[in-house]
Amino acid sequence: MTDTASADLASLPLPPKNPLPYRQRARALRSFHTGMDELRDAGGPVTRFRLGPNWLMPPIVVATSPQAIRDILSVKDGAVDKTSLILSELRRVLGGNLFNLPYEQWLPRKRTLQPVFTKQHVRQFGGHMAEAAEKVSAGWVDGDVVDLDAECRTLTLRALGRSVLGLDLTDHVDDIAEPLRTALTYVADRSLRPVRAPRWLPTPARRRAFAGSDALHRLAGDILARCRADPTTDAPLVQALIAATDPESGNSLSDSEIADELIVFLFAGHDTTATTLTYAMWELGRHPEIQDRVAAEVAALPDRELEPDDVAHLGYTVQVLREALRLCPPGPTGTRLATRDVEVGGYRVPAGTLLIFAGWQCSSIPHSGPAVGLRPRPVQRGQHEESRPLAVHPVRGWTPGLHRRSLRDARSDLWAWPVHPPSRDMFTRRRIPARRSVQDGRGRPDSGPHPDRNPLGANDLETAT
Repeated sequence: MTDTASADLASLPLPPKNPLPYRQRARALRSFHTGMDELRDAGGPVTRFRLGPNWLMPPIVVATSPQAIRDILSVKDGAVDKTSLILSELRRVLGGNLFNLPYEQWLPRKRTLQPVFTKQHVRQFGGHMAEAAEKVSAGWVDGDVVDLDAECRTLTLRALGRSVLGLDLTDHVDDIAEPLRTALTYVADRSLRPVRAPRWLPTPARRRAFAGSDALHRLAGDILARCRADPTTDAPLVQALIAATDPESGNSLSDSEIADELIVFLFAGHDTTATTLTYAMWELGRHPEIQDRVAAEVAALPDRELEPDDVAHLGYTVQVLREALRLCPPGPTGTRLATRDVEVGGYRVPAGTLLIFAGWQCSSIPHSGPAVGLRPRPVQRGQHEESRPLAVHPVRGWTPGLHRRSLRDARSDLWAWPVHPPSRDMFTRRRIPARRSVQDGRGRPDSGPHPDRNPLGANDLETAT
């Protein structure tokens, strides 16, 4: 940083203090899906507060505006790093990967893996993904009830397994879901406690979390061992990870590093992608006129298995998916740690500050359009990004969203749907009352009346014109 830039940064004011009482601030911080609204409404789009002395917990700045979030995520030199407590705990439990590695380790890993995600490699995945979608939807019988959440997880796991890992993961759903849930719950709960037990203390929660991590690493290790034993195994992602090298150092990834990366893909396939797909189909079910337009666009394609090149002819469908991501994608917040003084939203944030960026709140600030409303329309080139009510805010490296924790209310009357008709061209038409099963937490049909709930807001979603 130049002397001029340092002087300019030093002249900036600190973010305004959040006026909420201590207990309310602490409660808001632990409630990712609603607490950021409380903090923003009380303290503004960039607000700071403390929950304890520095030796116990660093000062906190919460950013909820597109510009502030962009400032956090666009830093290139490690001044805003992935060394926050929650990411450090995640590395300790699940291993280091592109999602959680600090800058000095992340940069060579990024260089190594970047060639894996070229268009040429992605094209290899498309056929298996289309096949998985066809097989899952073929099991939907006209008039039958479908657990949308479970079906989307089956679809994404099957697509992930066959297309990139060379393994049918359909029979491994429980082997992935429960260990991930256990490990992530432990990480989140521990990270958000001002007072924590020592890391070495063998608490029941710690034992369960590391047992879950061990199970995931065994599965990843088995996948890797199969591919090393037979280089002809149809597992494009694993084979690419084995062959990947850092273009600067020439170093390749160790088996342990590859396993750590595979766990991230298992998580993405089981949770984030499935959650996004579930919400997109749910929104289509609530908006039959939009669903009809999507179905017509798909029906216009050649009568064959979908291919990656077909995406270019599915413009409206892509807009629907992006709008679903704006309304309810799978990640409400993220964290970083300022390693030196940085500018965030026009304020100076001192080194050592925990930065929390809350992307979902971008959808509900006054200048960014309605918080709810499925209105998939193209974004005009040159349109100011903060005036786009219908597109995901282009904050680098992060998709604003709503975590699966906030599906609780939705699940009480959602995720059980009638299929009509059982065609690849159509999604579900209408919602039916359902209740959450005590045994497994999934939606089940309920013949009795049930109040209509909308987890995205009290008003009906707006429809396209």
